[in-house]
Amino acid sequence: MKPSEIVRHLNQHVIGQEDAKKILSVAVYSHFKKTAQAKPDAVEMVKSNILLIGPTGTGKTLLCETLARILDVPFVTADATALAQTEYVGEEIEAILHRLLDRAEGDMQKAQRGIVFIDEVDKLKATSAQARGPSGERVQNALLKIMEGSPVRLNDGQYIDTTQVLFICGGAFVGLDNIMGKNHSFGFISTTESENQKILDRINSRVKPTDLYEFGIIPEFAGRLPIVARLQDLTRDMLVRIMVEPKNSIYRQFREILASEGVELLIEPPVFEQIAELAIEYKAGARSLRGIFEEMITPVVFLVPDNPAIKKVVIASLFEDAKYFGAPAAA
Repeated sequence: MKPSEIVRHLNQHVIGQEDAKKILSVAVYSHFKKTAQAKPDAVEMVKSNILLIGPTGTGKTLLCETLARILDVPFVTADATALAQTEYVGEEIEAILHRLLDRAEGDMQKAQRGIVFIDEVDKLKATSAQARGPSGERVQNALLKIMEGSPVRLNDGQYIDTTQVLFICGGAFVGLDNIMGKNHSFGFISTTESENQKILDRINSRVKPTDLYEFGIIPEFAGRLPIVARLQDLTRDMLVRIMVEPKNSIYRQFREILASEGVELLIEPPVFEQIAELAIEYKAGARSLRGIFEEMITPVVFLVPDNPAIKKVVIASLFEDAKYFGAPAAA
């Protein structure tokens, strides 16, 4: 797929984050081009893993899951905090790769072209002030070899080569903006009218390796993640769109569920805005949308199957009972 085609598919499932989508699509396109064109006498193609930085609930995992589904490659997720809390890091890393092989249904060639997403890598920060700093640095070092590419022996005796496995790491990196604000200064660069201010702004907004070092990511680990994409906080409008627009949006799902009972579900626009406002207050991004929505819809889904006379349900406010049409008076 061309990068533009990847973005077009991502847009059907992930709302917003346009810059991150472009960076991710180009990185993935280049990665699979490199692996497809690898030949003994060709120019050596070096793998470029990816770092996604953004607040919780902004869509890092969803982007990776959707990407793997679009490309039809096996995909697994791992939690960096769980790796930091285990005594046997090597065994846990091996288990991640074994799950990748399972997702490929035992097809080793397919597994070796899969995607591994490691979330919350910011929790591995190697600073003496952090209680888990030493173990976090230990995990960073343990991940270096497989991220760069090497044969790893699984417990069943098979070897999986991670040279062509794409590793995507993610994290909120709280406090990184303060580090960037302190370190980034391009005022010494002479600017003229012929220079593009947008390019200079992009340079200033870019996460530099030195920013990651100061945050607590060891240089070797940061070096394995040369491509960095930043995801922005979700606005109220974006949260509303997430509930309505994607192919598998939660609104579409429940409309489908009630349609199977012969009932039309109509939720008025202000309801989505009210849910979005609550989600913003909860500070959990899109993750809290489903919980709020399902709490609202539960009484409806409970009532409808026992009342076949109901033909339409309208919800006009999150703080008012739903209205039922075609139901007997007792309903």
